[in-house]
Amino acid sequence: MAGNSELLRFTTAGSVDDGKSTLIGRLLYDSKSIFQDQLDAVESATLRRGEKGINLSLLTDGLKSEREQGITIDVAYRYFSTPKRKFIIADTPGHIQYTRNMVTGASTANVALILVDARKGVQEQTRRHAIIASLLQIPHLVYCINKMDLVDFDQERYESIKEELENFSSKLDVQDVQFIPMSALNGDNVVERSKEMEWYEGSTLLYYLENVHIGSDYNLIDARFPVQHVIRPNTDEFHDYRGYGGRVAGGVFKKGDSVLLLPSGFKSKIAKIDTLDGELAQAFPPQSVTILLEDDLDLSRGDMIVRENNQPKVTQDLELMVCWFDSLKPLVSGGKYAIRHTTQEARCVIKEIRYKLDINSLHRNQEDLEICANDIARVVVRTTKPLFVDAYGKNRITGSVIIIDEGTNGTVGAGMIR
Repeated sequence: MAGNSELLRFTTAGSVDDGKSTLIGRLLYDSKSIFQDQLDAVESATLRRGEKGINLSLLTDGLKSEREQGITIDVAYRYFSTPKRKFIIADTPGHIQYTRNMVTGASTANVALILVDARKGVQEQTRRHAIIASLLQIPHLVYCINKMDLVDFDQERYESIKEELENFSSKLDVQDVQFIPMSALNGDNVVERSKEMEWYEGSTLLYYLENVHIGSDYNLIDARFPVQHVIRPNTDEFHDYRGYGGRVAGGVFKKGDSVLLLPSGFKSKIAKIDTLDGELAQAFPPQSVTILLEDDLDLSRGDMIVRENNQPKVTQDLELMVCWFDSLKPLVSGGKYAIRHTTQEARCVIKEIRYKLDINSLHRNQEDLEICANDIARVVVRTTKPLFVDAYGKNRITGSVIIIDEGTNGTVGAGMIR
């Protein structure tokens, strides 16, 4: 049943030891998405640590260093499914020095789960991760007020934390904010409703994840198709076949639609939309398809198929909010890097660093412009060739870039186009 179901990506965040890994372990365990050998390995690891029962957090803390320290360092991706939906989970670190990992895990998420320890209340990292979720334009934000069993399932404590979070979240750019009191350790309100919190009338976490509407999270208005690969089978049967493969980044493409090709400016019509499973009448995000045109035109990787009356901005000057990843070299004005946008690659120079963002207060620091690992800054870059871009708030795919160190070929930054 899950074969044709919708895919939802969500990320977990929050302060250290708020129970993120335990929550994911509970979701996997209660939804029966754990293989027996995985369960055996976790039981053995729990026993070696001298703990009782099953430490569900060890299901996601896969790195040996994490299991030894009992913390999450890297982004751990996990997959599970229910009859209603398929899910990809990004379990991100809570420590301040791993902000870049949180940005990586959250960049493609539909939903952000931010955990709050009911005993400690709202922490600095709670605010930090909520602000990052807002910057990354994650449409749905769920505050999981965890460890309610350690405050005797006190409704007043929950309402107090909820009120503080509501006041804070009103300043953020998030469309949908939800609150769920839970105990990930015991499973209260994770998959099954809690008998200890009958005063809570909302849904369980899994019910919310299965039913939250994500169809409108994608931009279905602005048609964008970055060409990834030109498909020429060169066989006797398909000797005239010339298709353009890629993933739809925005809008809806239909057979017979008039389209414009960038950067050439030539016009054509869609003759056919192909997939491995057969021809489609229309294609929309995030489908991967092959588009065939009525005319034999020169189109290659990095080009984009759009509509004549709805085009992206074509520019070599970009204003970006950048999260810097490189722990060895800071981002400097005048620095030269490679830049990747959709399927295009170019070189770029940092023309100006406008300010560094204080992620706790949203204060713009224009004095300290040394941008080190995990810092977020507003910068202006100039590219060696025009890119076809939208604002990140309009389209998260055509509005984002990655910055690459040409010497090491390592990704040193992620940018959101403003």
